[in-house]
Amino acid sequence: MDSSFKIPFYAKSALIFISVFAFVYTMYIGQLIIIPIVFATIIAILLNPLVNYLINKGINKIVAIIMAVILAISITIGLLYILSSQVNMFRETYPLLKDKYHITSTQFLQWVSTKFNIQHSKIDTWISESQSKAMNNFAIGEKLSEVGQLVVTGMLLPVYLFMILYYKPLLMEFTRRLFRKEDHIAVTEVLVNSKRIIQSYLVGLFIEFIIIAILNSVGLLLLGIDYAIILGITGAILNVIPYIGGVIAIALPMIMAFVTKDSLTYTVLVFAVYIFIQFIDNHYVVPKIVASRVKINALISVIVVLIGGALWGIPGMFLSIPLTAIIKVIFDHIEPLKPLGFLLGNIVPTASKFAFVKKKK
Repeated sequence: MDSSFKIPFYAKSALIFISVFAFVYTMYIGQLIIIPIVFATIIAILLNPLVNYLINKGINKIVAIIMAVILAISITIGLLYILSSQVNMFRETYPLLKDKYHITSTQFLQWVSTKFNIQHSKIDTWISESQSKAMNNFAIGEKLSEVGQLVVTGMLLPVYLFMILYYKPLLMEFTRRLFRKEDHIAVTEVLVNSKRIIQSYLVGLFIEFIIIAILNSVGLLLLGIDYAIILGITGAILNVIPYIGGVIAIALPMIMAFVTKDSLTYTVLVFAVYIFIQFIDNHYVVPKIVASRVKINALISVIVVLIGGALWGIPGMFLSIPLTAIIKVIFDHIEPLKPLGFLLGNIVPTASKFAFVKKKK
């Protein structure tokens, strides 16, 4: 007599749905704790070869970790300095931008009023109402709260990074003991592959950053745009954020060209140059340097980036690709989940394996 209990399909579906909902909800409400830990873990994996190299050279483990953490902090401060200088630059040009916007918008409204026979007063009323709604939707307290959260996260990140690097053997042994002995080989493969994927992905992002920064700077210099180099570097930094970062990167130099140049031709040329650079990035740099290291197909990449943005905002967009790559590695080593791992991958079959056989009458 078979005494095994089988769960009905509808019960399994309900349990899976509840589990996924609970997991996503936990990730959302715990993001202030989880995001710094995830970032610290990824950076620790990237810095681990440097720490091992310093230790092999005879440097004390704690000193080696402190040196690696200081290096990471220095690079981060450098990037923040570039972004802050960009903000200061736009603050200086804001009066010019405001005057240029007022003149251009007035000319545009006059053209719309004449072309479509709409009273100028109605257009002004509609713009005033739209601005009023936008100001009401802008919650200053909420923005200040987000800034405070970023400050706290920035202070905790080096601490997490040091602790993860220091207690790496403990964490690895804990992970090993979670599983049976016969599963240790598979667990080791998952950990090694996950580490390799994260390292190669971040190295690929760094190479992409260098290439895009050079292309942006050269393009803006040839057009004679002010602050070309800092705009090019800032655009490369923003380009690291999947999909949305590229849009923001195009907007910044276009605004600068609009403010500092008398002709709109320069704004159009900046747009054309950046579109060309984005084409090179999306069709050559990303597939050959970044995507080839992460093995995730484009459809899944877009979906997980949108999910990450909805769940964790901009940090979620950045983390979505490497986390999905790790999930794929795990799926590939668990027999029942291998179809899901195949779905996430970038191997496209030439033809379907399904055979449609007609029933004989």
